[in-house]
Amino acid sequence: MTETDTRLELSRERIREIPSEAVNAVFGEYSPYFIYEAQSIQGYLDEYDFLHSGAAEEANLAVWKIHNLALYEDILPENYACSWCNPAYAAKKLGEEYGPILSAIAAELRSIIPLVYEDRIDLVLPRIELFLELYTAFAVAKRQAGENTKESGAEPCIPPYRAVQRILSDYVTDLAEDEADYDIASKLTDESRLADEIIAESDLTDLRYLYRFGEYISESEIRTAEHLNRLSEEDIARMADTYTEGYRIGFEVTGKDLSSKTYVGIIYHLGFERMIRRAVSNFEALGKTCVFYREIETLSRLRGSGRAGYGGAEPNPQFRYDHREDLALVLDDEMNTRRIEALESAYKSHDAKTRLFAGPAVIETFGEEPFTPLRTAAQPGFDKAQTRLVTRYRQKASFLYNEHVVGRNRSFTIISFPMPEIAKTQEEYEKIFDAVIDINTLDYQKYQRIQQILINTLDRADRLHIVGAGNNRTDLTVNLWKLTDPSRQTIFENCVADVNIPVGEVFTSPVLEGTNGSLHVSGVYLEGLLFRNLELTFKDGRIQNYSCANFEGEEDAEKKGREYIEENILFHHETLPMGECAIGTNTTAYAVGRKYGISGKLPILIAEKTGPHFAVGDTCYSNEEDNVVYNPDGKEIVAKENDYSLRRDKDPEHAYFGCHTDITIPYEELGVIETIEKDGQRSDIIRNGRFVLPGTEELNAPLDELQE
Repeated sequence: MTETDTRLELSRERIREIPSEAVNAVFGEYSPYFIYEAQSIQGYLDEYDFLHSGAAEEANLAVWKIHNLALYEDILPENYACSWCNPAYAAKKLGEEYGPILSAIAAELRSIIPLVYEDRIDLVLPRIELFLELYTAFAVAKRQAGENTKESGAEPCIPPYRAVQRILSDYVTDLAEDEADYDIASKLTDESRLADEIIAESDLTDLRYLYRFGEYISESEIRTAEHLNRLSEEDIARMADTYTEGYRIGFEVTGKDLSSKTYVGIIYHLGFERMIRRAVSNFEALGKTCVFYREIETLSRLRGSGRAGYGGAEPNPQFRYDHREDLALVLDDEMNTRRIEALESAYKSHDAKTRLFAGPAVIETFGEEPFTPLRTAAQPGFDKAQTRLVTRYRQKASFLYNEHVVGRNRSFTIISFPMPEIAKTQEEYEKIFDAVIDINTLDYQKYQRIQQILINTLDRADRLHIVGAGNNRTDLTVNLWKLTDPSRQTIFENCVADVNIPVGEVFTSPVLEGTNGSLHVSGVYLEGLLFRNLELTFKDGRIQNYSCANFEGEEDAEKKGREYIEENILFHHETLPMGECAIGTNTTAYAVGRKYGISGKLPILIAEKTGPHFAVGDTCYSNEEDNVVYNPDGKEIVAKENDYSLRRDKDPEHAYFGCHTDITIPYEELGVIETIEKDGQRSDIIRNGRFVLPGTEELNAPLDELQE
């Protein structure tokens, strides 16, 4: 028996004893917490036995569903109000001081689930031992208090908060290197093979395969897999070939050498395995190995509002939101330094393979019910000092990625498809799905031609002026790059169906000085979060002020709105620059959104093509500014820098922000986009929501059909 096996058996035995001990122990209100979490861990270990005893292979679909529900039911919305993973509930039951940290530990224990499915007992054990150390601390405090107060009969005390905090802090610090190594190895190399085997070996008509990933499987994943199984081979080929060919072309048009790379990172939503299987075959024909990974939610990784890697349904987005800043409970400078050192060590250890990583190929999904998070006082949050530490970590992580993956020689592609929740009926879903396939496979040569007409006018401009229509308060002037050789240079990139599928935008990095005014949208979803009446004010290209109406009618509504933006758009930076100015041309996608009433559910990948959009954060050329990039007409794209990225050689930690958030103004909220040349001459690009520049009018056909 190995040391790991011995540790596992000892841990199992101790976990089994805790429920009965905790019932009899005088833990007061803390007893239910320890009983429930011990039983949960026992359930996770039982699942490990189920997977590795042969029982899983014999189980029918109904049994798999029961197992899957048992793993996730405590955080589902209908149960979350009384879950220890809910910091508000934990604070109510265990106190405002201890509740949030014990809730954070409960959330951390849930990361055992995917690790059990991946047979990573080496990473499961530290989590079990975290819980056992916590329980021991309470038991010791009880015993000591009992010995000191035998005659008085006083209630036993609990360990000091700092002792609990130290237990969690030591756990994060001690595990930093192993967690970083797991993260880099599974994300950028071929060391994790669970998903590869499931996709390659499963009978995809036997939907039991969906549960073998260990992700939460809802009716949506089932329906998606069933729908793809009904599609023709031709449709599957259109979907997969557009995806993989876009990836290949992304390297070709930027002059990067795909042949020098080995690994392609596959990011997708479960249910699309039939498409993925063909995509894997396509990539293998290019000599590439597909890497499948998931981003396990844990204190060692800062949770965002979205998920990376492959994944199933989101059991409860409020759970993710509640724990997005749990690290604030223990983060200090020493821990931050240790985490950075661990990340550096992991990259160095895997450098030979990470340099072969070509970049991610992403399938986004959309259509899920919009999520508006509930804010509570019990949610942990970073203070100003911790925010600086988080920023430092993110910047260092970005720097290390680009150093060890060789950022200037990698690329990516992204494509989107709808989930069943987007429609009221199966028939409507199938129509929307077919429409999205059509959007993703539009004639890129047509758009390339029309967008070149736009660029020819934009290249003559000194600045761009954008004004909203109706209740839209946008009035924004964007300063553009100044060409030194218009015969050989261009400001805007002619973006067709390669890295960003579908076709339909021209974009540039604006000059910050002289970019002023306000950007307003009545409603927009960013990373799955709704922003109502979002307004950003720019001065010299940097956000100067911001507001939203999400909390109207509540006390301190303005303050809450600002905090919401600070957390989810600014990501705790004091300000962000405008990193991109773009004009979306995909009126077909816009028309589909309006026809089926799904405009608000379109992902940013499609939504950004349905009107002008502006990104805050890094430019589109982040870490690739020195790459020479050409448009299809042969002109070099020169507008790739801004005042921040220029610092990358002398001050790399302050050159980038590690974020890029697109905000789109829909055509119906758009009054005018006009170019202004140095001599004051103006040319309309769009007026009253219609393309009016000569040569671009055919883009209005889908808009006109909406009014018929």
